[in-house]
Amino acid sequence: MTDHKANKRGETATAERSLVRDAQRGSRPAFEALYRQHVGQIYALCLRLMGNVADAEESTQDAFVRAWRKLDSFRGGSAFGTWLYRIAVNESLARQRKSRRTQPHLYLVEASGPVGAAKEVQLDELEKAIARLPEGARQVFVLAAVYGFSHREVARMLGIAPGTSKAQLHRARQLLAERLEGPMAPTRKNR
Repeated sequence: MTDHKANKRGETATAERSLVRDAQRGSRPAFEALYRQHVGQIYALCLRLMGNVADAEESTQDAFVRAWRKLDSFRGGSAFGTWLYRIAVNESLARQRKSRRTQPHLYLVEASGPVGAAKEVQLDELEKAIARLPEGARQVFVLAAVYGFSHREVARMLGIAPGTSKAQLHRARQLLAERLEGPMAPTRKNR
């Protein structure tokens, strides 16, 4: 079964490389196929970074427009999805810098579902704690803790040093623990 999964992944990667080559030659159907493969994951990333549906949808759209325009610069040194994630992060950060809106809601997103498949979840304490994180700590937290990017990848995406990424993640975790521990912590009796 492991060999079957490895073969399937290899076939998928080969098919994606073929789509990328065709799209780089100007094939709109090939780029549309890449869009369909990645739009759910890119939208989920943008929604978590932006914190609201409207900005996430715009960031997702901007990321794919930029990817189409810059497709000739993709050299295949990383997976196409990783390259696209970097573009989406950059688009989201640029939009945040422009709007400076706060994160009003926490969303759960099914990355494989359609773009409109976001479902608002009322997790008041967690939502408030995440919304109050300093912007840099929140961005690193989302990319490293939620999406599992390495500190080196996060550093490249955000234009910071890997050590800064580590420090920001540590800071985000500390702040979340402090903020969530207060009202939610069980009372301890002295023994």
